[in-house]
Amino acid sequence: MQDVIQIICSFAAAGLLPAVLAAPAPQLDYAENTGPVAGVSPPIPTATAFSGSLYGDESLLGEVAKPSPISGGDSAIVSDFPLVNGQEADSKLGLYLDFNSVENPQPLRGTGGQTQPGPRTFEYEKLNPDLYAPPGTDSGSIDQAQWPMGLSHNRFGTGKQSGWARQQNTDQLPAAAEMAGVNMRLAPHAYRELHWHIASEWGLILKGSVRLSAMNEDGETFIDDVGAGDVWVFPAGVPHSIQALDEGVEFLLVFDQGDFSEDNTFLASELMLRNPKEVLSKNLQAPISAFDNLPTDQLYIFGGTAAPADISEQNMTALVVVEPGAMRELHWHLTSDEWNFFIQGSARITLFNAPDASRTFDYTAGDVGYIPVSQSHYIENTGTEDVIFLEVLQQPKFTDISVAQWLALTPKQVVKDTLHLPDSVLDNLPKTKTYLKVGNQNLTALAGNPNGTAAFDTSGNTASPAPGRKIKRKFFG
Repeated sequence: MQDVIQIICSFAAAGLLPAVLAAPAPQLDYAENTGPVAGVSPPIPTATAFSGSLYGDESLLGEVAKPSPISGGDSAIVSDFPLVNGQEADSKLGLYLDFNSVENPQPLRGTGGQTQPGPRTFEYEKLNPDLYAPPGTDSGSIDQAQWPMGLSHNRFGTGKQSGWARQQNTDQLPAAAEMAGVNMRLAPHAYRELHWHIASEWGLILKGSVRLSAMNEDGETFIDDVGAGDVWVFPAGVPHSIQALDEGVEFLLVFDQGDFSEDNTFLASELMLRNPKEVLSKNLQAPISAFDNLPTDQLYIFGGTAAPADISEQNMTALVVVEPGAMRELHWHLTSDEWNFFIQGSARITLFNAPDASRTFDYTAGDVGYIPVSQSHYIENTGTEDVIFLEVLQQPKFTDISVAQWLALTPKQVVKDTLHLPDSVLDNLPKTKTYLKVGNQNLTALAGNPNGTAAFDTSGNTASPAPGRKIKRKFFG
């Protein structure tokens, strides 16, 4: 190594090495860099009195914030607010809170929560009391399971006041992976254009009546008139049309694909527009001039001429009706998600997902509910009128697991050792499925008697249902 250094020094002395190798440059000392360098005299900044690392005069500084007062400032204290019935009860009771009875509801339940002094949307909180002041039994995270159709974009038809359609799919409810819904309105004689889609379609008439037409792959055709309460099913790929009759129509469609979009159906008008006229002429054995008046754009929903004479046939309806104070019993489904649409009344549902998550949602007319397979749930009427809703499953037979029946048919000792329920309860469990349970119309009765029977005792009802009409149900035909 000493020899190498001597050789380099010899080369440098002889001028045979570039200057960069001649000798190591000294490290720059910023403290001494105050004079001219290569003929340049840089300005020397003057530090302000505030910091040795901030430069400029005081005019560049913003206003220094004054400390907030400990008291006497803009207070977050909310005073003079009423509580609703049951709001002070133990949160584990999970009573339904009627926030419509007060002007300024607060997110308080039992000893939990705190008032809200900031900006709010009162109507949302009144419609969703179990989200705003959740029961103490809610836990963890559950995917959103409620969507009001009133928040869906409404697509108008192409004709003058011909109708509209709005939808719910995974864009609105990401958890709704298996089913989607469309709410559609057609003016008298208006059409939902001839079309087909890659999802199967199930329909229910809410108001009015329509004429349906369809054809399957074997050339078999179907033409029928259906009215309020009637249902239909079109398999995927089957082309069909829907025309409103004299009184117009509003109906609900359910599809077996969660990401289905009403905007992506295969339309007859687009079929013609997207194929060469030469091909259309050859295919239909018609002159080119026959296609001169084709629509220049899709028709979607449009006005039409009145349908000929009525050809009505009735089908079985598909509704669940739960009267005030009653509920669809606690249960779950084995092989299918559940899609609900609420037609009338108000209700709530608690979803339980393994291992320890639950959340309670509130529903009113026009809302969509979605419950993933195997998650336990109930549907409780929280209003003063009948709750009417659709319970849609993707399975050939209506089946579920009833919690009450399950416990009744399990060896008593197993249930007792597990849940510590008294014999009086275990001996009274139903061994047959009941589907619906009667109950007290006063949903906060337990607030004054938390250890009593007020939840299921109907003797305190102000207007008890007539015998045999406490609950009612119709299955799909």
